Amino acid sequence: MVEHLHNHIKSRALFATHYHELTELTETLPALSCHTMKVKEWKGELVFLHEVAKGTADRSYGIHVAKIAGLPANVIARAAEILHQLEAQHNQSVPASLPLFSYTPSAQPAPASKGELLLALESINPDALTPKQALDILYKLKSLA
Repeated sequence: MVEHLHNHIKSRALFATHYHELTELTETLPALSCHTMKVKEWKGELVFLHEVAKGTADRSYGIHVAKIAGLPANVIARAAEILHQLEAQHNQSVPASLPLFSYTPSAQPAPASKGELLLALESINPDALTPKQALDILYKLKSLA
Protein backbone atom coordinates (compact mmCIF):
# COMPACT_ATOMS: atom_id res chain seq x y z
CA MET A 1 0.00 0.00 0.00
CA VAL A 2 2.76 2.44 0.93
CA GLU A 3 4.66 1.62 -2.26
CA HIS A 4 1.55 2.34 -4.35
CA LEU A 5 0.89 5.61 -2.52
CA HIS A 6 4.53 6.61 -3.00
CA ASN A 7 5.04 5.51 -6.60
CA HIS A 8 1.65 6.05 -8.25
CA ILE A 9 -0.55 8.34 -6.18
CA LYS A 10 2.40 10.49 -5.07
CA SER A 11 0.74 10.98 -1.72
CA ARG A 12 2.20 13.86 0.25
CA ALA A 13 1.44 12.41 3.68
CA LEU A 14 0.55 9.17 5.39
CA PHE A 15 0.10 8.92 9.13
CA ALA A 16 0.67 5.54 10.75
CA THR A 17 1.17 4.56 14.34
CA HIS A 18 2.82 1.43 15.64
CA TYR A 19 3.86 0.14 12.21
CA HIS A 20 7.60 0.30 12.74
CA GLU A 21 8.23 -2.01 9.78
CA LEU A 22 7.17 0.85 7.48
CA THR A 23 10.30 2.78 8.44
CA GLU A 24 12.41 0.21 6.57
CA LEU A 25 10.82 1.39 3.30
CA THR A 26 12.97 4.54 3.41
CA GLU A 27 15.72 2.35 1.95
CA THR A 28 13.72 1.65 -1.23
CA LEU A 29 11.37 4.63 -1.60
CA PRO A 30 13.41 7.80 -2.23
CA ALA A 31 10.68 10.33 -1.41
CA LEU A 32 9.64 8.63 1.82
CA SER A 33 10.49 10.64 4.91
CA CYS A 34 9.74 9.43 8.43
CA HIS A 35 8.86 11.72 11.32
CA THR A 36 8.01 11.07 14.95
CA MET A 37 6.67 12.82 18.02
CA LYS A 38 9.36 13.84 20.49
CA VAL A 39 9.20 12.14 23.88
CA LYS A 40 11.17 12.62 27.10
CA GLU A 41 11.41 10.35 30.12
CA TRP A 42 11.10 12.18 33.41
CA LYS A 43 10.97 10.56 36.85
CA GLY A 44 10.10 7.20 35.31
CA GLU A 45 7.21 8.61 33.26
CA LEU A 46 6.92 9.52 29.60
CA VAL A 47 6.22 13.11 28.64
CA PHE A 48 4.96 13.68 25.10
CA LEU A 49 6.40 17.00 23.93
CA HIS A 50 3.84 17.59 21.13
CA GLU A 51 6.70 18.32 18.74
CA VAL A 52 7.31 16.56 15.42
CA ALA A 53 10.89 15.67 14.50
CA LYS A 54 12.53 13.96 11.53
CA GLY A 55 13.33 10.33 12.22
CA THR A 56 11.62 7.37 13.84
CA ALA A 57 10.65 6.44 17.37
CA ASP A 58 13.30 4.43 19.17
CA ARG A 59 10.64 2.17 20.68
CA SER A 60 6.89 1.69 20.92
CA TYR A 61 4.99 4.01 23.24
CA GLY A 62 1.59 2.44 22.64
CA ILE A 63 1.43 0.82 26.06
CA HIS A 64 2.24 4.11 27.76
CA VAL A 65 -0.48 5.84 25.77
CA ALA A 66 -2.93 3.09 26.73
CA LYS A 67 -2.11 3.62 30.42
CA ILE A 68 -2.63 7.36 30.08
CA ALA A 69 -5.95 6.67 28.35
CA GLY A 70 -7.03 4.56 31.33
CA LEU A 71 -7.29 1.14 29.70
CA PRO A 72 -7.81 -1.72 32.18
CA ALA A 73 -4.70 -3.23 33.77
CA ASN A 74 -5.35 -6.66 32.20
CA VAL A 75 -5.40 -5.08 28.71
CA ILE A 76 -2.12 -3.28 29.45
CA ALA A 77 -0.57 -6.52 30.72
CA ARG A 78 -1.64 -8.42 27.59
CA ALA A 79 -0.27 -5.68 25.34
CA ALA A 80 3.05 -5.85 27.22
CA GLU A 81 3.17 -9.63 26.64
CA ILE A 82 2.60 -9.16 22.90
CA LEU A 83 5.18 -6.36 22.69
CA HIS A 84 7.72 -8.58 24.44
CA GLN A 85 7.04 -11.39 21.93
CA LEU A 86 7.34 -9.01 18.98
CA GLU A 87 10.62 -7.62 20.28
CA ALA A 88 11.94 -11.17 20.78
CA GLN A 89 10.91 -12.05 17.20
CA HIS A 90 12.62 -8.97 15.83
CA ASN A 91 15.91 -10.18 17.32
CA GLN A 92 15.59 -13.66 15.76
CA SER A 93 16.75 -14.53 12.26
CA VAL A 94 13.67 -16.70 11.65
CA PRO A 95 10.49 -15.09 12.98
CA ALA A 96 8.32 -17.24 15.22
CA SER A 97 4.56 -17.15 14.96
CA LEU A 98 2.81 -14.79 17.32
CA PRO A 99 -0.25 -16.46 18.87
CA LEU A 100 -2.45 -13.36 18.90
CA PHE A 101 -5.64 -15.34 18.58
CA SER A 102 -4.80 -18.23 20.88
CA TYR A 103 -4.69 -16.17 24.05
CA THR A 104 -5.24 -17.92 27.35
CA PRO A 105 -5.54 -15.41 30.19
CA SER A 106 -3.31 -15.89 33.19
CA ALA A 107 -4.89 -16.88 36.48
CA GLN A 108 -7.08 -14.10 37.83
CA PRO A 109 -7.06 -13.21 41.52
CA ALA A 110 -10.00 -14.40 43.55
CA PRO A 111 -12.88 -11.92 43.58
CA ALA A 112 -13.13 -9.63 46.58
CA SER A 113 -15.76 -10.22 49.18
CA LYS A 114 -18.76 -7.89 49.24
CA GLY A 115 -17.30 -6.43 52.42
CA GLU A 116 -14.12 -5.33 50.57
CA LEU A 117 -16.15 -3.83 47.77
CA LEU A 118 -18.42 -1.93 50.18
CA LEU A 119 -15.41 -0.64 52.12
CA ALA A 120 -13.83 0.60 48.91
CA LEU A 121 -17.08 2.28 47.85
CA GLU A 122 -17.54 3.95 51.22
CA SER A 123 -14.06 5.49 51.04
CA ILE A 124 -14.84 7.35 47.79
CA ASN A 125 -15.89 11.00 47.71
CA PRO A 126 -17.24 11.39 44.15
CA ASP A 127 -17.41 15.18 44.43
CA ALA A 128 -13.64 15.38 44.99
CA LEU A 129 -12.62 13.29 41.96
CA THR A 130 -11.39 14.33 38.55
CA PRO A 131 -12.89 12.39 35.63
CA LYS A 132 -9.62 10.44 35.25
CA GLN A 133 -9.56 9.56 38.97
CA ALA A 134 -13.20 8.45 38.78
CA LEU A 135 -12.43 6.20 35.81
CA ASP A 136 -9.41 4.71 37.60
CA ILE A 137 -11.54 3.98 40.66
CA LEU A 138 -14.25 2.43 38.51
CA TYR A 139 -11.71 0.02 37.00
CA LYS A 140 -10.35 -0.77 40.47
CA LEU A 141 -13.86 -1.50 41.77
CA LYS A 142 -14.59 -3.64 38.74
CA SER A 143 -11.43 -5.68 39.39
CA LEU A 144 -12.53 -6.15 43.00
CA ALA A 145 -15.95 -7.39 41.87
